[in-house]
Amino acid sequence: MTRFRTRLLFAIITLIFAVLIGLGLLLGQLFKSYYLNSFDTRLKKETSAISAYIEEHGGIKELDQTSVQKFSELLETRITVIDVEGKILLDSGYIESSSTKRHQQIIEQIYTKKINNQEEVIEVGGGHNLHYYWDEVSANGKNEGYVVLSIKLTEIQKVYRQIWWLLIFSLGIALVVIILLVTRITTRYTKPIEAATKVAIELTKGNYRARTYEDHVDETGMLSVSINVLARNLQEMMKAQEIQQDRLGTLIENMGSGLILIDSRGYINLVNRAYKEIFNVHSSDLLNKLYYEVMDQKVITDLVEEIFMTEKKIKRQMVIPISIQMRHFEVYGVPIIGTNDVWKGILLVFHDITELKRLEQMRKDFVANVSHELKTPVTSIKGFSETLLDGAMEDKTALKDFLTIILKESDRLQSLIQDLLDLSKIEQQGFALTVQRFNLVELLEEVIPILAGKAEQKQIELLVDSNLRELFVEGDIYRIKQIFINLVVNAILYTPNGGQVVISLEEQENKVITKVKDTGIGIEKEEIPRIFERFYRVDKARSRNSGGTGLGLAIVKHLVEAHKGHITVESTVGNGTTFIIELYKKFPKK
Repeated sequence: MTRFRTRLLFAIITLIFAVLIGLGLLLGQLFKSYYLNSFDTRLKKETSAISAYIEEHGGIKELDQTSVQKFSELLETRITVIDVEGKILLDSGYIESSSTKRHQQIIEQIYTKKINNQEEVIEVGGGHNLHYYWDEVSANGKNEGYVVLSIKLTEIQKVYRQIWWLLIFSLGIALVVIILLVTRITTRYTKPIEAATKVAIELTKGNYRARTYEDHVDETGMLSVSINVLARNLQEMMKAQEIQQDRLGTLIENMGSGLILIDSRGYINLVNRAYKEIFNVHSSDLLNKLYYEVMDQKVITDLVEEIFMTEKKIKRQMVIPISIQMRHFEVYGVPIIGTNDVWKGILLVFHDITELKRLEQMRKDFVANVSHELKTPVTSIKGFSETLLDGAMEDKTALKDFLTIILKESDRLQSLIQDLLDLSKIEQQGFALTVQRFNLVELLEEVIPILAGKAEQKQIELLVDSNLRELFVEGDIYRIKQIFINLVVNAILYTPNGGQVVISLEEQENKVITKVKDTGIGIEKEEIPRIFERFYRVDKARSRNSGGTGLGLAIVKHLVEAHKGHITVESTVGNGTTFIIELYKKFPKK
């Protein structure tokens, strides 16, 4: 903008300078013409006056050199009197820059050329700057000759130079004043424009905080106000857009489902974080690349092609292999069509329903297992009851055996129903523990007599290996006892005759580590993650024959987690299994 102001000033000053020069030349010529005309008129009158004087005093014959010299000194001119034949009769004398010979030549020239043409003035150049004026002298109506006045224009030139200097000085002062005024005026009007331009440039660069001064009430002030209003509006719009963009970006990046945006040409424009985590890819692997070149899953590319072809929404469930896993997805594809039916692209959303499928399968398995577990004792009870009704009641030995079996299956059925009720209650959201402080050593010593009978039946040694007499913890004493009863029962069940089940305690700073170790058959490594599932049995025949429900370890896991604890398993096939329970001494509030 400084260049604009300079150019504007230069143009205005050049225009003013040209106008002033033209005005000076015009005024100079006017003054020069005025003075020359006035000078010529005066000398013509003086020439006529001398001619009239000579005529009144007897003509040229009565005129002498003294009179001519007197008139010459009075009028400061050279006076020459010639007769009708052009001969010089009287001459007042020498004029600067005009020799006598040159004077005679001019007189002859006047006589031969100018007088005959009735001209009254002749200007002689060539460095002489002389003006000649003449008039006829008559006596008694007869022409006696001519009187010629000649004068050098030195004074006129001095006056002319003075006029030029005056004009130059006046116009110079006017030029300086005008330049100052123009500079001030242009600065006043161009400075707001410059400021507004700078702000507009900053706005184009994205700096919407830029503002200009509002110190005028004229058009430039209105421009500044308008620019500032525009800047504020743009800033508010950009702020709203940034907020909207942040919200949208946060929503897209933090949504649990994978999202991918493909433009109308098939190039991938957007991939959110969930998609990259699900498919274990990076943005650089996908962005600005054709979808069919970077997507390895044919089911996905087929879906995209179908949407491109049909231009309809598609919702489809598919199984996609990722690494070594088969994961289930519900894919929702929608075409993006703008105004005037302009095709924008495709949006794909991947909902990972693997966990839902797993839970659904677990539900099916649970229903099947419960049905199977309930069917077995009910079938036994029904079968033996029908046998008794068919006549076996008469056989006392068979009656007793059958009733014993019916009682045993009834107990098993009751145990299964009770475990189901307990597990359902534990898994409820409102399940609460009755937390109190108790001695864990005493609790374990109470568990041993309860299960001693089962251990003696298989000649299994059951003991608590601890030198501690007191170890206080906070928790639900009845649920903790249920945990260890289930673990010890499970250990006795899978330990061969003559084996050993040992419960050991280890005290740490804020935790208690309890281990239930047996010398049983052990668990395969790949089966360990599944042993806490409902109805899962390592040895199904052994467990079912012993009256187990298959829910004991699932109950144990839920109860340990309800106490904010942790349970792990260490096992070697043929060498036994160790369950490790970590409980806090002080029950965590959160």
